[in-house]
This record gives sequence, structure tokens and C-alpha cells, in this order.
Amino acid sequence: MQIDTTAVADVLILTPRRFGDDRGWFSEVYRDDVFREAAGDVTFVQDNQSLSRAAGTVRGLHFQRHPKAQGKLVRCVRGALLDVAVDIRVGSPTFGRHVAVELSADNGRQLWLPVGFAHGFCSLQPDTEILYKVTDTYSAADDGGILWDDPDLGIAWPVAPDAAVLSEKDRRLPRLSELPPLFPYRS
Repeated sequence: MQIDTTAVADVLILTPRRFGDDRGWFSEVYRDDVFREAAGDVTFVQDNQSLSRAAGTVRGLHFQRHPKAQGKLVRCVRGALLDVAVDIRVGSPTFGRHVAVELSADNGRQLWLPVGFAHGFCSLQPDTEILYKVTDTYSAADDGGILWDDPDLGIAWPVAPDAAVLSEKDRRLPRLSELPPLFPYRS
């Protein structure tokens, strides 16, 4: 497995190797010892799957507050998406910066974002499906988010704001500047 660092500390891009022949291919998409060597002492407790019917569907930017904060390992199993991680760790040298990576069923890449990051994505193709592992279970009481098109974040989304398919909840999320300090940075 190839593991690449990004411009935002602690966010990793994982690209599993594929072994192919005339039948197709095989890939080891997750291996605990390899992942822990790169990301640290991480335990996953829940797997989630999401289907976005229309291209241009935006989900996010979401996070969970403590005590149910989540790290996520995201991969696309059908279609393609632009996956985004925003650093919301107060005191981090990259606070407010983001990583945007295209994940697709074809490229097999995965994005790791630890606790302290908001996560969102935009589907690039119809019927795009993602799977993601999380480090804590979902808690509606601890659910939070940031407005997907907050101009202070400077995310180059592949869809115009008036064309994005969004939930009502995601349309009403606050800007990053409106959030209280939630995640202290620990170097």
C-alpha cells in the first residue's frame, strides 16, 4: 500500500496496490498493521456507506464533537467524488486549510482524516457510492458541521452553488468563523 502525506498534517492518502489479470484485479484495501504504522493507534468501530444519486451532490462539511468525535477512512466504491478534509483544530498551523482529493472506484485511493477535521464530498458521477470507517459511533447529539461553500475555506468545488444538490441541514450550517473552539491541536 502506498501512503502519501498531504499539505495538512495528519491527513493521509492511501492507495492500495491492485494485482490484475484477465479476470480483473485483487486489492488489499485495509490492513490494520500498515494503517497503524502510518496513522497511529486507531481503532475503527463502525463502517458507513453512502449513495449519491446525482452528480453534483454535496454532503458536508460534517464532524462530531467530543465525546463522540470521529476519525474517518474514506473510499469510493462506485463512481467518483471530490473528497475534502478541513482542519478545525484550534492552534494548528494549518487551521482552516483543506485537502481535496479525487477518490474513485477506478483509482482506489482512500483519504484518512483524524479527529479534528470536518469532512465533505461532492459526487462527480451519478450513483456514486462511498464507504468509510469511523473511530466512534454516530451520535446525533454531537453532530456538527461547517457551511460547504464558506468563502474563507477557499475550496474549489466542482459544482456551482446554485447547481449543488444539498440537504436542508447542510444549507444552514455555520461558517468556520462562527464555530466555538472544539478541537485543540496537539503536535
